[in-house]
Amino acid sequence: MGTPELISPRSPRVSAARRLARRAFRGKERRFIAEGPQAVREAIAHRTDGAPTLIELFATVEAAERHAEIVEAARAAGVRVHFADDRTVAEISQTVTPQGLLGVCRFLDSPFEDILAARPQLIAVLAHVRDPGNAGTVLRCADAAGADAVVLTDASVDLYNPKSVRASVGSLFHLPVAVGVPVERVVDGLKGAGVRILAADGAGDRDLDGELDAGSMGGPTAWVFGNEAWGLPEETRALADAVVRVPIHGRAESLNLATAAAVCLYASARAQRSAGGCRAVSPA
Repeated sequence: MGTPELISPRSPRVSAARRLARRAFRGKERRFIAEGPQAVREAIAHRTDGAPTLIELFATVEAAERHAEIVEAARAAGVRVHFADDRTVAEISQTVTPQGLLGVCRFLDSPFEDILAARPQLIAVLAHVRDPGNAGTVLRCADAAGADAVVLTDASVDLYNPKSVRASVGSLFHLPVAVGVPVERVVDGLKGAGVRILAADGAGDRDLDGELDAGSMGGPTAWVFGNEAWGLPEETRALADAVVRVPIHGRAESLNLATAAAVCLYASARAQRSAGGCRAVSPA
């Protein structure tokens, strides 16, 4: 490709994208930044109200040459493509080592009622989770385990925080996510839909291995995960059908939030796919 014209760092488009680093501006515009080839590729494929979730693409010349297929896919989807120098992309990205591709995207969270209507079988609920990297990583774990949805309560971090988006590594675009829902409403709605509520807590009175051995995890399940430092408050644990701990068989003091979430979600996914579980495949 020839040398393209670079957008000015003082362009209104650059200024608007840069302001998306602030939560208030993201909420006002209902837009966020997705960075890196994986996230941008997923944003092009994802649809919000029938239109590509990706609105604009900013790319350095080097990144555009390295990921020419992504740039062409964006153009084919009607997305505006802006070429920019490294400094401009870095200012929008606000990361130490930007990847040269970043997109402005529409908000894509789903109403909680839509998630309930879909009769979910496996859900991750983030209650009081404040660290954006952990939130994005749990979302990625939920996606990998085959969960049907993720819910962030009103006491949790902003889904569209740049660190959350980066940590999800594109999984944000793969499954429905509801945000800002009070934990009591989440639990009431899921119980009304026949979903068992399990609170993950290191001090739980039930053991994950014991639950698996008892064969009690094959039905629709929602796992509630709490704050990284102090776990779930007592009033939230009291809402659950059971409070379950991940057993520590070695000498580790504990597991971090994302690791514990991965263990719990995969345990449920395996139980549900076993004979008699809610995801069991009927014989042909």
